[in-house]
Amino acid sequence: MSTQNWNDQRIEVIIGALLRTGVLLAGTVVLFGAVVYLARHGHEVPNYGVFHGEPENLTSVIAIFHGALGMSGRAIIQLGLLLLIATPVARVLFSAVAFAIERDYLYTFITLIVLGILLYSLFGASG
Repeated sequence: MSTQNWNDQRIEVIIGALLRTGVLLAGTVVLFGAVVYLARHGHEVPNYGVFHGEPENLTSVIAIFHGALGMSGRAIIQLGLLLLIATPVARVLFSAVAFAIERDYLYTFITLIVLGILLYSLFGASG
């Protein structure tokens, strides 16, 4: 087996582990947030007649982190969802680094374009 195949196989294993870890971590954080939320608000009766949008304190990343540190169940759930969104972005970033290490510059360039599109859709496209 050549070193190129070993490197490709190793990269695939790392990417698989990255995706599994990200999804499991995000799921665990969401589950923990749900437990915290239900422990505090599980007895309340929901009012579906009136729509209440997302609270202002859950619309920015910094506010979500502060709320999660304050053990707000909704903020912890939002943090888990942010981790879930960050997982494929981290995969694309890792792929770009791996392609650069392998000196496969065409794929590095294409992957960086994909990463740019992902980041623009997350942060730059504000309608």
